[in-house]
Amino acid sequence: MAQKEPSLVSEQTVEGDEIIIAEQVQKWYYNQFHALRGVSLSVRRGEVVVIMGPSGSGKSTFIRTFNALEAYQKGRIVIDGMEVSHDVRNIEAIRQEVGMVFQQFDLFPHLSVLQNVTLAPIWVRRWKRAKAEEIAMQLLERVGILEQAQKHPAQLSGGQQQRVAIARALAMQPKVMLFDEPTSAIDPEMVREVLDTMRSLAQTGMTMVVVTHEVGFAREVADRIILMDEGLLVEEATPTDFFNHPQQERTRQFLSQIL
Repeated sequence: MAQKEPSLVSEQTVEGDEIIIAEQVQKWYYNQFHALRGVSLSVRRGEVVVIMGPSGSGKSTFIRTFNALEAYQKGRIVIDGMEVSHDVRNIEAIRQEVGMVFQQFDLFPHLSVLQNVTLAPIWVRRWKRAKAEEIAMQLLERVGILEQAQKHPAQLSGGQQQRVAIARALAMQPKVMLFDEPTSAIDPEMVREVLDTMRSLAQTGMTMVVVTHEVGFAREVADRIILMDEGLLVEEATPTDFFNHPQQERTRQFLSQIL
């Protein structure tokens, strides 16, 4: 992996310690469908973890429990020393430290790119507009769309809109970035520009948990790859071992379908 560069995002401290701890997380929908069946995972600061698996395996549900977008019924999740609970103040504190990029861009169509990126820092972080705009412009330059700052989302390609969404998440200076299949809604020709942005972000030392089927990205950027299936963690390995020496038959079956 390339040498990591200085970061515009929040500083990572004490390399190697765990910033995400999930212990035996269980979730049911409507008290019937058991979506997560006791999933445990720890992520160290600065680590990039890729989660793969078939549709309906629970991977997106799992990472959405990290910032309380999905509630869980049993187990324990701790983000940078804060346990995820049902307390609104607790949830707000955690969401300030955890950025998320979704499949859909969910940009405000009536706001410019710059306004989309500065909105949360101004209203949540209580930054002055000048500071928010200065950091937003730095981030837009980083993701390669500084010249689009005054345009509206409808004037951008899907890949450009997703890069705005990444800049918007980074503007809150999170300690963790979650990506939920960030290229699945993008024209295939535009996927590379988003993945290149994510590669660059990984090189800064940002802690990242990425749900994706992008094999090239996983091979190149991930420190570990997780396979989930039917609400369970099936296999966990380095990219080399995951793709070349899978231990579980379910992993071998999955890889036969995507490689």
